[in-house]
Amino acid sequence: MAVCVAVIAKENYPLYIRSVPTENELKFHYMVHTSLDVVDEKISAMGKALVDQRELYLGLLYPTEDYKVYGYVTNSKVKFVMVVDSSNTALRDNEIRSMFRKLHNSYTDVMCNPFYNPGDRIQSRAFDSMVTSMMIQVC
Repeated sequence: MAVCVAVIAKENYPLYIRSVPTENELKFHYMVHTSLDVVDEKISAMGKALVDQRELYLGLLYPTEDYKVYGYVTNSKVKFVMVVDSSNTALRDNEIRSMFRKLHNSYTDVMCNPFYNPGDRIQSRAFDSMVTSMMIQVC
């Protein structure tokens, strides 16, 4: 189960951050912020190696005692960061990939909205409800 989902712009400022236990919101913001360094390292390593450029999923960025942080980057260098509860051992890598694909598809729908200005905070109700459904989904 995802406890925090973040969409980070190319310039590393948050477009959208949502966390489930609101009392730990600052902790999750910090985890997302610190994961950006790992995301940048993985992106630069992918650029040097002859890796398939269509592979957008970055995998596990780093684990902590209570949570695991996963990353995904779009072709336009927008980053998705997901914090997952470590106690959920049934969550497999391919399920995390499919959650990121759903998030990417929903983000694409937001970008296709003619009233959305790229770079503004995401305030779409459809996007928010999709993220909420990912967070309450128990795998």
